[in-house]
Amino acid sequence: MQGHVRKRGKSSWTVVVELGRDPQTAKRRQLWRSVKGTRKEAEALLVRLLHQRDTGIDTPPGKLILGEYLKRWLVEYARPNTAPKTFRRYEQIVRVHLLPSLGSIPLTKLRPLHIQQVYAQVRGKGLSARTALHCHRVLREALQHALRWQLIDRNPADSVEPPRPIRHEIPALSPDDAQRVLAAAESTSYDCLVYLALMTGLRQGELLGLRWQDVNLEASVLHVRQTCQWLPREGFIFRQPKTYRGTRPVALSRATVERLRQHRRRQLEERLAAGPAYEDKDLVFANALGAPVHPTNLRRAWLAIAREAGLGRLRFHDLRHAHASLLLQQGVHPKIVSERLGHSGVGITLDIYSHVVPNLQAQAANGLDTLLSRARI
Repeated sequence: MQGHVRKRGKSSWTVVVELGRDPQTAKRRQLWRSVKGTRKEAEALLVRLLHQRDTGIDTPPGKLILGEYLKRWLVEYARPNTAPKTFRRYEQIVRVHLLPSLGSIPLTKLRPLHIQQVYAQVRGKGLSARTALHCHRVLREALQHALRWQLIDRNPADSVEPPRPIRHEIPALSPDDAQRVLAAAESTSYDCLVYLALMTGLRQGELLGLRWQDVNLEASVLHVRQTCQWLPREGFIFRQPKTYRGTRPVALSRATVERLRQHRRRQLEERLAAGPAYEDKDLVFANALGAPVHPTNLRRAWLAIAREAGLGRLRFHDLRHAHASLLLQQGVHPKIVSERLGHSGVGITLDIYSHVVPNLQAQAANGLDTLLSRARI
């Protein structure tokens, strides 16, 4: 028997759940709980207790503290379902910000005020509102799973006003700026990497994980199928993009195809020069021995390129923003730009980049004028 409800009095019930036999003593283990109310309420409690037992959480309701739950959530959900770098960020937020303040509170006793106090403490340490917002997102996601697993009846984070970081508009790179960047990269071994970043809008991890088998020069298209990340003590990690939209085709211009052909010839020459020491991983961008490009080396080279171009504060990731901005300024439909970037929806693209096309509002207003004037004819 999995468990049962037993009537005790006029309006009280006993809920009994079988926990199996003790592995050391072989004695039968049961969890007993009393409920005052209706049979329906007692049966609902039975369902929750059975679910807790079946998901491996045998701690009686009310005694499972938030710290224990968050640690299990990290191991049993976050680690297998998020990218390695994302999991490290989750673990850091839980360990540094959430456990010290909330870890000892019973999961079912967590209230919105407790959560709001954590955000105030984060800001009190001199950290940014964005850090507090990351705390909110991680905690809310963890509690949302607790709600789905019927460990709590509601998500207290839903009743908390999330921190609002100051939003900084992404600077639009002008065509002249882009030309200076490409010119500064010409004399480096990263010239094709910088060129492809600007011409495709791929993320750094997507560029470093790109393989020749994913590039069809005859059809002028590449496919984003894997990413490459570097983690201390773990090395290079290759994995599929984390979202369905992230796995995508990206059309290539004629000039980009020619640049890739030149890069391929140069890479084959490096392979012949290295001889047996070359480790072929089929990567489009690799070091002289075929290994993945280390992000530290790329960052060092990029800083020199940006300074040479007179754009010292420009980040490598800003090449992705420049790709989107330049396309939108040319009148390319935002849906196409969104697909090239691998955004989950066109709304994200418009929210991030609409400020770089100030005439969109005027175009919309004038277009409505034209439509209505035609209707009057």
